[in-house]
Amino acid sequence: MLNNQVAIITGSGRGVGRAVALKLAESGARVVVSDKDEEPAAEVVKEIHGLGGQAIAFPGDVTDGDFATSIMETAAKEFGSVDILVNNAGYTWDNLIHKMTDEQFQAMLDIHLIAPFKLTRAAAPYMRDAAKKEIANGEATYRKIVNVSSVAGVMGNVGQANYSSAKAGMIGLTKTVAKEWGPFNINCNAVAFGLIDTRLTQSKEKGETVNGVAVGIPEKVKKMFEQSIPQQRAGTAEEAAAGIFYLASPLSNYTNGQVLHINGGWYT
Repeated sequence: MLNNQVAIITGSGRGVGRAVALKLAESGARVVVSDKDEEPAAEVVKEIHGLGGQAIAFPGDVTDGDFATSIMETAAKEFGSVDILVNNAGYTWDNLIHKMTDEQFQAMLDIHLIAPFKLTRAAAPYMRDAAKKEIANGEATYRKIVNVSSVAGVMGNVGQANYSSAKAGMIGLTKTVAKEWGPFNINCNAVAFGLIDTRLTQSKEKGETVNGVAVGIPEKVKKMFEQSIPQQRAGTAEEAAAGIFYLASPLSNYTNGQVLHINGGWYT
């Protein structure tokens, strides 16, 4: 379904991003696997090669100033185009509002909103400008941008004023890109995840950190969340990736500016 498509997926060395990379590659896409850490990115590339697919690793921090331009240039140089962009990279840095620092708030805006904006803007020559030439020649090629938001961006969440604000902003960005770039056959949509099993939602007692920040959910709180979900469990990375696949594929050519909720009915 995705033969000859080139996909950039940020944060794809682990979790949902990894599942998305594998799923797109299985459908024929050539994948740029991007992660802040070089080793997991290389491992995912190895997995894709093992499936007979094509992929390269692009390690780096999405919040770095030249990241967006560099990854676009690399993808185009290696594979010839940029057809799919999945803005997935992120982490959480929780605190109650009266205790939250400026650094904590800004960090979430930087990775969950500003980085996706810069990546989208950097994709313009490879998506928007390329489409203009195709349309002038009577051609119609669809390209896809999928932004990873959260139920927290829709309904808020205690201890996550920073994360919720950034994820809400991502929904606004998604709808605006859909309106501006829709005439160029570029679909921009978002997924709003609920509780998905990743290192960000595993038991906090495991001691996992991202960028030196402790991540995870206290086991008692996680159990409480699961009990409040109609399906009584967290979603898997593969289930989350399936929604992104739909929005990245030709199946969604007439779906634009939408937020697909993948949360087991937790928020409807």
